[in-house]
Amino acid sequence: MSPSNEYRFQVNLSGMIDILSNHLYSSPNVFIREILQNATDAITARYQHDPSHTGKVEIELTGGGETPVLMIEDNGIGLTEAEIHEFLAMIGHSSKTRTDQLPRETSSFIGRFGIGLLSCFMVSDEIVLLTQSVQGGPSMEWRGRPDGTYSIRQLGSQLSTGTRIYLKCKPDYEEYFDHEFVEELIFYYGALLPYQITLKSEASGIQVLNEGMPIWLSNPELSRTHKEEVLLLGEKLLGSTFSEFIPLTTASGKTGGIAFIVPHTVALNTKRAHRVYLKQMLVSERAENILPEWAFFLKSIIWTQELQPTASREQFYEDESLERVREELGGCIRNELMRMAQTDPGRLENLMVLHSLSMRALAAEDQTFYSIIYRWLPFETTFGTKTLGELADKEQVLYYTPTVDQFRQITHVASAQSFLVINGGYIYGQELLEHFPEIRPEVQVEQLNPEDVSLVFTDLTLEERSQYYDFVHIADAVLQRFRCQAQLKRFKPNDLPVVFIPSSDSLSLRSLERAQESSTAPFASILGSLSSIYNEAAYSNLYFNLDNPLVRRLCTVRHAEALAVSVETLYVNALLIGHYPVNQQEMKIFNQGILQFINWGMTLFDHKLGGEYS
Repeated sequence: MSPSNEYRFQVNLSGMIDILSNHLYSSPNVFIREILQNATDAITARYQHDPSHTGKVEIELTGGGETPVLMIEDNGIGLTEAEIHEFLAMIGHSSKTRTDQLPRETSSFIGRFGIGLLSCFMVSDEIVLLTQSVQGGPSMEWRGRPDGTYSIRQLGSQLSTGTRIYLKCKPDYEEYFDHEFVEELIFYYGALLPYQITLKSEASGIQVLNEGMPIWLSNPELSRTHKEEVLLLGEKLLGSTFSEFIPLTTASGKTGGIAFIVPHTVALNTKRAHRVYLKQMLVSERAENILPEWAFFLKSIIWTQELQPTASREQFYEDESLERVREELGGCIRNELMRMAQTDPGRLENLMVLHSLSMRALAAEDQTFYSIIYRWLPFETTFGTKTLGELADKEQVLYYTPTVDQFRQITHVASAQSFLVINGGYIYGQELLEHFPEIRPEVQVEQLNPEDVSLVFTDLTLEERSQYYDFVHIADAVLQRFRCQAQLKRFKPNDLPVVFIPSSDSLSLRSLERAQESSTAPFASILGSLSSIYNEAAYSNLYFNLDNPLVRRLCTVRHAEALAVSVETLYVNALLIGHYPVNQQEMKIFNQGILQFINWGMTLFDHKLGGEYS
């Protein structure tokens, strides 16, 4: 057997930079973030040597024109020559790795992957780094290039402790070296950093770009007494105007922040993007998983000392720590809403109007929360929008429909009969209503189907049945091909001539037949076989309203064709009014009926005028 040979992987640095640019990082903007993170970690490391040290970062923009240069200097721990070879020339090896051997919560560094500096190659063809280590020794210069080569030399003069990075703009990337753009990005990523960041340029002189982390953000409970400041920071960092917020903090005190209530209704599929700072440095403005899914009515500024960033540092690992933090932050929001219910119900009621969907989602998840805030949960009913508290206080039995379509199908009849029905078809509606007796045991909740509405119709007298027997018999014969039966009743509203009431089997059959029409031949054949399982139970009912003037007149029509066309047209019209699916044959009959009535009307018109138009 031949001896095995071992080889070392070769890394194509230009290919690695392409991965960073197009796959790992969201945009070249992050080169500012990566440099600030490295500066932050360098200053943090120097604090460990000298707790009295005052950190700072100075940024200077020079050159202008087509070849601007950006210089970023920190007074952190600096690097020795050996550390330069170890940390700048080995991709994936970070100066923070040794700290990572400690429990995560003891680490005070942000970066971990040793690839942040490479992001600078997205905007510059060369990275020049000058550094002086706190340990002493000569000052060093390191020049790195995107082809994977670098050079290193000792400087003749001694620099102050820290690191300077020089980036010369590469062609077509001038926008990333624009003064206003650089200023915006530095504030964007470093607004809460605890040390001073300054930007110097020929155009604007020296500017201090950050004011540090407010005391009420590091201790969110204090935010209640600094409302104007809190709302102003929310507007500045999140780009929206807010009027309400909720303080956030975990039991450990290692994660906290402010959740701002969005001042308008938010759709369920809205991106749940929150701005999260790790060790006071912005690592993500799109963290979607740091708050519970039901909290989509909030935009948050959150800081953390304990969560683990991914390699791109734009999201956090979905691990036990994140799960615990998410649950505890969700608890803060839940508790604040419950506090509103006890101390400021008007505020909660206004919140319900805007964000009832979020409140429903939380109530469906947490029965204790549901039992406290149900009184303000709005529901659509046949009497208009009512809160669940109003309904429970007035009604012994709450009737609801499980779908929106079923509610629409019966609402006009039920409302005219003063019959209260709740629309349980919207998300979480049916679930909340079914569990409501667990909170209010004295209130019954019953599902109402469309056929149940017929129970409120008034039967005809024996004399009326005899008088209109022929009409019902003819109408019933006309409707047979639609698997529908004719019924004559009295009901409100009087201006509604007919109501279509299907059985559950007939609804299923209609859905199958409609799908069959739009399917390919093989699938239509399968659907046809399925539809054959339905028997006589698949019949529906078309209720004619004897209190309606048109129906009363129709009952006296003796012209067989006119009566048949009228019944067919009213049948399809009832389907459309009730939001039921209408098949091609029914629409054809409906259109033919309308044309027939127009033709009859024009014939009568011509007859009266002797065939001449006036």
